Amino acid sequence: MDTFPRPRSARKGTYSIIARDAQSGAMGVAVQSHWFSVGPLVPWAEPGIGAVATQANVDVSYGHRLLEHLRTGEAAGAALAELVAADDEAAVRQVAVVDARGGVAAHTGTDCMPFAGHLTGDGFSCQANLMADERVWPAMAEAFLTAAGSFPYRLLAALDAGEAAGGDIRGRQSAAILVVPASGSSWERIVDLRVEDNPEPLVELRRLMRLHDAYVLAGEGDRLIGEGRLDEAAIRYVQADEANPGNPELMFWAGLSLIAQGDEEGGLRLVRGAMAIHPGWSELLARLSPSSGPGVKRARQLLGVAS
Repeated sequence: MDTFPRPRSARKGTYSIIARDAQSGAMGVAVQSHWFSVGPLVPWAEPGIGAVATQANVDVSYGHRLLEHLRTGEAAGAALAELVAADDEAAVRQVAVVDARGGVAAHTGTDCMPFAGHLTGDGFSCQANLMADERVWPAMAEAFLTAAGSFPYRLLAALDAGEAAGGDIRGRQSAAILVVPASGSSWERIVDLRVEDNPEPLVELRRLMRLHDAYVLAGEGDRLIGEGRLDEAAIRYVQADEANPGNPELMFWAGLSLIAQGDEEGGLRLVRGAMAIHPGWSELLARLSPSSGPGVKRARQLLGVAS
C-alpha cells in the first residue's frame, strides 16, 4: 500500500491536458496556472510509460508514484485508484494519468475549489480547478479533438481554449509543456518547455515552441555536418532561420549556408546581421575550419576575415 507525505500546500488554480497521440504514441502534458513556476509541479512523463498531471493541492509524489505503477504494467485507472485510496487528502487533489496504451484516468476531489472538474476521452483528459467558468475543461477537450497541427500544438490549442473560456479566476502567470516519445530512455524528451513568470504565459509558450522547432532544424543541420553532408546541412540551417527569423545563431548559420548555395548577397546580409547583434560571431567565423560548416571559406573571403 502506498503511503503519502502529508504537507499542506496552497490551493493552486490550474488547468491542464494529458494525452497520448494515437499516431505516434507520444505522450504529453500541457498546463497553465496563476502560480509561479508550475512546470516543476504539475507535468510528469516518461517514454513508453505514461504521463501525469498532479494539481489543486499538489502532491508531486503522484507524478513519481504513478509512473512507478505504470512501469509494472498496471493500467492507468487501477494505478490512480490505488494512490487516491491511500491519500487522506484526496478530497483536495486533482490528478490525471494516461498510460502507454492510451488508458486514461482522472480524479477531482470533492473539496477542490470551484469551478473544478475533468473530462476524459479517447487517450486524453482535461482537468481544471479554481476556474472562472465551468466551460473551461469541455472547451479544452473540444479544441484538442479538432485542432490541426502536430501533437504538441494540439496540446497548446487546448490551453488556449481553456483561457478563452475563462481560465484561472485569478488570471495567469506560468505555463509548461512536456512531451515524450512512444519509447526510449527515461530522460528522452520531444518538448520540455516552461514559462515561469509572464503576464501572457501562453503567448510566451507558443513563442518558445516556434523557437524550439527552429532549433530542431538547426540540430539536424549539426548532425549532417558531423556526417560530412554539408549541402544537406545548409538546407536545414536556412529552414531554421526561416522558421524563426531574427535569432543571431540561426541567422549566422543560415547566412553561411546561403553563401554555400550561391546566394552571396543574401548570405552576407544574414552573417553581417548576426555580427551586428554580437561581434563574437566575427571571431567565431575566423576560428571555424572549412569543414565545420557550409560556406565558411567563401564567407571569410567575402568579409576579409583572416583565419
